[in-house]
Amino acid sequence: MGFLDKAKQAAQDASAKAKEGVADVQSKRDLGKAHAELGEKTYELAERGDLTHPELTSIIDRIRGLKAQIDAEQSEPAMAGATSGSTASAEPPPSDAPPAMPS
Repeated sequence: MGFLDKAKQAAQDASAKAKEGVADVQSKRDLGKAHAELGEKTYELAERGDLTHPELTSIIDRIRGLKAQIDAEQSEPAMAGATSGSTASAEPPPSDAPPAMPS
């Protein structure tokens, strides 16, 4: 077997291994998506009262708490702007001057 034949065979082997790696990564990504879908459906069923299980209770409660926290955080800026009566930003407007040089 000549040098070029060996190089060609090595390239084909590397290509086959790369394709296997891509397929493995895709399968793992699909599995992660399926787990996420299962979790979302489980949460939806639990919220409707169609699914209950003691092992799910703490996870469901954690999700509810996180959703409440997100809702509170999203409503805070609107509430702060409405109560302050001022539309001025706490940060000064950007300057056209170049940045200061270190001394």
